[in-house]
Amino acid sequence: MSASTGAGRSAGIWEAPGRVNLIGEHTDYNDGLVMPFALPLTVVAEARRRDDGVLRLRSTGAGPGREAVDLRVADLAPGHGPRGWSDYPAGVVWALRAAGHRVGGAELHYTSTLPAGAGLSSSAALEVVTALALRDLYELDADRSELALLSRRAENAYAGAPTGIMDQMASACCTEGHALLLDTRDLSRRPLPLDLAAAGLTLLLFDTRVTHAHSTGAYGRRRAGCEAAAAALGVPALRDIGYEELPAALERLADPEQRRLTRHVVTENRRVERVAAALAAGDARAVGPLLTEGHASLRDDFRVSCPELDLVVSAALAAGALGARMTGGGFGGSAVVLARAGTAAAVTGAVEHAFAEASFRAPVVRSARPAGGARRLS
Repeated sequence: MSASTGAGRSAGIWEAPGRVNLIGEHTDYNDGLVMPFALPLTVVAEARRRDDGVLRLRSTGAGPGREAVDLRVADLAPGHGPRGWSDYPAGVVWALRAAGHRVGGAELHYTSTLPAGAGLSSSAALEVVTALALRDLYELDADRSELALLSRRAENAYAGAPTGIMDQMASACCTEGHALLLDTRDLSRRPLPLDLAAAGLTLLLFDTRVTHAHSTGAYGRRRAGCEAAAAALGVPALRDIGYEELPAALERLADPEQRRLTRHVVTENRRVERVAAALAAGDARAVGPLLTEGHASLRDDFRVSCPELDLVVSAALAAGALGARMTGGGFGGSAVVLARAGTAAAVTGAVEHAFAEASFRAPVVRSARPAGGARRLS
């Protein structure tokens, strides 16, 4: 990094992880329940303060962009800068300043092992690592929950992606070896041990390499549809419809799409509760059917799957997997597969063969283990 600006001032290296959502999809912006865990795939930021009011952003490696971007901190405002990957860190600086935090110039150089558009929250990791670095560089009084909330504000208001809070909270607050049971209404959270190896299981992550962008219209239309359904039912959010109340609520909705969206959100919250109970009881195998049930709901009711994601699920189940579902916002990205450890190779081979038969690009396969949240490296 340049030594000519900010020499002698605070500097360091930080990282923030991507996440896999075990269960609880499209519930976060409905004030619902989610259960993500952090991945060992991260965005790393080498950062230092600048005294000239300039925000310089660079990215290399597998990160979200290549070109260097220089912005004036005082001029940052939604819709007033270059559109692209730099909106995410620039939005964080804007959100921090809008919240009253005294943040000036900075130089940040990003590298990443997180694939963009894979449903693993690369944008949230980029935001959270920026927020954590700036908090430390400027000695801000902000805890991790506030950093996550401001990162979400950056993504919503500055980058224009109408996502919920799950991704940023997972990146900021997850604990190694645990999934995070998060109530997105009050941000209460509880780590749940996720030691699948002890149960003779493994969780495989299949990146279909079909990319998506949450700032495009389909995601926003789903969110708007959920909000319209909640308004029609007279509740603040679909979270307020209990599982036992669902049949009556569906009868009150005249719009077929609103019925489908409502059914998914309410049943998905119930699935999160059932997965949490299974993990607390040490019955990780019981999670499998709930994953598969969740995928069917996302495919048929929420309609955010795609042929590649559906093929991962069907091929994995046919090969003996205990459960599988898409993870993330959908329209591409990744799927998780719960399998017995001894069958992981066979399940992987079956999915790869099915992709070849369908003339799809070969998926990228990883073993998913729960890692820790964002941290300072040096």
